[in-house]
Amino acid sequence: MAEKTLQWLDDRLGLRAIGELAEHKTVPVHSATRWYYFGGITLFLFGIQLITGTLLLFYYRPTVAEGFDSVRFIMTRVEFGWLIRSIHSWSANLLIFTAFVHMFSVVFTHAYRPPRELTWASGIVLLGLALGFGFSGYLLPWNQISYFATKVGTDVAGSTPVIGKAIARILRGGDDVGAPTLTRFFALHVMVLPLIAATLIGVHILLVQKHGMSTPPWISSSGVRQMKFFPNFFLREAMVWYGALAVLGALAAIYPWELGVKADPFASAPKGIRPEWYFLAQFYTLKLIPSRVWVFEGELLGIGGFGAVAAGWALIPVWGVDRAGQARTRLVTGVAIVLAAYLAVFTYLGYVK
Repeated sequence: MAEKTLQWLDDRLGLRAIGELAEHKTVPVHSATRWYYFGGITLFLFGIQLITGTLLLFYYRPTVAEGFDSVRFIMTRVEFGWLIRSIHSWSANLLIFTAFVHMFSVVFTHAYRPPRELTWASGIVLLGLALGFGFSGYLLPWNQISYFATKVGTDVAGSTPVIGKAIARILRGGDDVGAPTLTRFFALHVMVLPLIAATLIGVHILLVQKHGMSTPPWISSSGVRQMKFFPNFFLREAMVWYGALAVLGALAAIYPWELGVKADPFASAPKGIRPEWYFLAQFYTLKLIPSRVWVFEGELLGIGGFGAVAAGWALIPVWGVDRAGQARTRLVTGVAIVLAAYLAVFTYLGYVK
């Protein structure tokens, strides 16, 4: 009976072909193999986000009148609701952190080289979507900190040359942060961004499957030992996921995510208001730039600089590779070290100052 059921499913879904693909897939084993796990951790945390986010949706109400109270109800009245919300919030932050680590590991191992340019591009877009998830989800509890942080964030977006006012109005649904903003951020967070992200994750995984995992240029690919993806590498990845789940559970249980006080648009902004940690480096940089730099407005100059850096970073497969398709390792590694140091130092300074 089991054989007939499997055969029936195979005729319609091609299960054996998937099994053969997994059986023949291999992973190169070398000194940088450990960095491969961070892509899997990021995917695992995205799955945690989908599960916990779906559970929260059963109780959350996306209105100004009820948003804060519904989150408080989840945390105080729903059984284990406080834990689910804490896991959702902590996993969101860990996801962005592991996505950054994964991105830099790709750069330092020069895995953006041909024919993996589209793999790199899809990964960069996914990182941008992760930041979008963080920005849109931050407002949903409708507390004082998230309200004023969103106000600051949309003000910065509104400073973008030419299209800034249109972007700010689209995000807010009006001239200021209010009920339409919450509705739009909710729609982005639970519908628009997940659909785009799920599609791009599928494309990203297919590209990794097609081209395989890259071997760093300082290691000869011909002499590298290969490990079977299933079950060898998969079991190792599963153990890493188990460790990530343990860290996530410990953080959520020991340091529950706080709710704060309900947003009051007529109140003064809390002292020391700042965005989430993944935007702190840019936020602190904008604070340091004078209001006028020569004939330019300081904030516009800063936003333009961020855009130029982001575009240059996304185009690493263009300027980071020579005509022979070989990575310019020293140049790219130097740029990556400078960028990583800038993000680390300015994030810390933005937190303490």
